[in-house]
Amino acid sequence: MILKNVFVCKNPIIQDSLSHLRDKKTSLHEFRENSDRICYLLFAEATKSLSCKKGKIETPLCETTSCTLDENIVVVPVLRSGIAMLFGAMDLLPNVKVGFVGLERDECTAVAREYYWKLPEIDHNTTIIVTDPMLATGGSILHLLRRMAEENPKEMRVASVLAAPEGIEAIHQEFPKVKIFTASIDQKLNDKKYIVPGLGDYGDRYFNTV
Repeated sequence: MILKNVFVCKNPIIQDSLSHLRDKKTSLHEFRENSDRICYLLFAEATKSLSCKKGKIETPLCETTSCTLDENIVVVPVLRSGIAMLFGAMDLLPNVKVGFVGLERDECTAVAREYYWKLPEIDHNTTIIVTDPMLATGGSILHLLRRMAEENPKEMRVASVLAAPEGIEAIHQEFPKVKIFTASIDQKLNDKKYIVPGLGDYGDRYFNTV
């Protein structure tokens, strides 16, 4: 599989937190703590190459050049589990704009059904970062990318804690320029379309539901 525009974040803190997320013995508190940490760092990776505007500022000693973000950034978490990644994004960029998309996966077909759509204004200077902790088949994210592409944003990116090869391939067959940021590319999907080795159901483990 060609890994162009796929960035696996090997930061040791990210990988340490990922080990805790994978462990079925990890408590709810520890899962949330490590999830928030890994998502903060993943989002930092996903924003590394954003453009800046140069200017001048005064330090207490002298004038120097400054560099401030020059993009309209919109984060779009896929409900429900994508919300778990939102906290890290908002910690890093407190003023970031947030859109919400509700998609429900049919457990038999693995096809997503949209039930909610609310995005802030998107223009040619907007970089959209879709957050979904588990990039499995790619169906949900593809649904978003197709709709958001109609708004002609500057760029669309994806941040996921785990990614399956099948999901990466599905996205890049249709959107080869979309950059994908993840902590791990796992082995495969099983017959129920869950990532293996994975970490179970991210939303259930983060929100303590069954």
